[in-house]
Amino acid sequence: MKDIIPESDDVIQGVTVANNQFVVTYMHHAHHIVKVFDKDGTFAHDVDLPSIGSTMAWAGYLSNAEDTEIFIPFTSYLQPLNILKYDFKSGTLSPFFEASAPSFDADQYETKQVFFKSKDGTTVPIFITMKKGITLNGDNPTILYGYGGYDVSLSPGYASHIPVWLENGGIYAVTNLRGGGEYGEKWHLDGMLDKKQNTFDDFIGAAEYLIENGYASSEKLAIEGGSNGGLLVAACMVQRPDLYGAVLCHVPVIDMLRFQHFTAGRYWTSEYGDANKAEDHFKFLMAYSPLHNIQAGIDYPPLLIMTADHDDRVVPMHSKKFAAALQAANADSNIILLRIDTKAGHGMGKPTAKVIDQKVDVYAFLNSLFGMGVQ
Repeated sequence: MKDIIPESDDVIQGVTVANNQFVVTYMHHAHHIVKVFDKDGTFAHDVDLPSIGSTMAWAGYLSNAEDTEIFIPFTSYLQPLNILKYDFKSGTLSPFFEASAPSFDADQYETKQVFFKSKDGTTVPIFITMKKGITLNGDNPTILYGYGGYDVSLSPGYASHIPVWLENGGIYAVTNLRGGGEYGEKWHLDGMLDKKQNTFDDFIGAAEYLIENGYASSEKLAIEGGSNGGLLVAACMVQRPDLYGAVLCHVPVIDMLRFQHFTAGRYWTSEYGDANKAEDHFKFLMAYSPLHNIQAGIDYPPLLIMTADHDDRVVPMHSKKFAAALQAANADSNIILLRIDTKAGHGMGKPTAKVIDQKVDVYAFLNSLFGMGVQ
């Protein structure tokens, strides 16, 4: 066996052959880059993508070896999925199919990537999307989104609700935490089982970075995540309640001692552990389980928990127990809202009308807290 293209720090996302060369798509600091190599493995050149973004699959994945053109799907936080054409003969990249968001001038906005040091010194990236020239005075309503688990990479991608948030003065930030796959399997392993606290430390560090650098203040910083990301924001809320102005907690895993006993939970033990089978697992799960670390008398930030009555992946029991435990601990002092969608599940395949209804409720919740006037 012979290595043609040597291993690098960037994760290979896909390889195809066109123009009798290798076209390799890499995950580079959580976004995609494309490089072309000759068949002997010699680097030929880069294919410069329009901005920080994602190729969705990988560059030229339907090409043939003799093709002198390839097609690249491309998206970003500001750009719906486009198809680009790369011509090997001229070395040019041009639009083949263009899509744009209705009534949204993406040229007024930008996405940049910054890096910060987590609690143990690990460098962690954040994508920040905002209006060009925005004043960083700490008064900007900001959403910080994260996931950090199951080897899932959060590379840039378009969602129709992002322009709504941006046009009403918001900043949208996504951080790439340990537990994901952005930097390969070690990055994943460093955020699972007994190392899961690294994921929470990374997210807390991202929030602190945004506050310290004037993007937001703790009063106007909302954290958001779903499923494993729901666990993320719940754990970070319990650990650092002083740091956030709102928490958006979608279909969360909350009871880390008993999750394995319900529906799909038994398949998660390789990621989280099993408190019933090993004493050391019990200890590290108990240390961060959101349900078991709620304290009476703590001023927790306003919380919107979202679940669905037919969620058979993360059963709504988790959300209901979290809301009930918080209400019992702080019956009068905190805003705790539990939104239960009917005739719906974990989120995949949800009808557009239900998606819109939920986003309306989310932005109404944030508007009431941050005074944004979101329409």
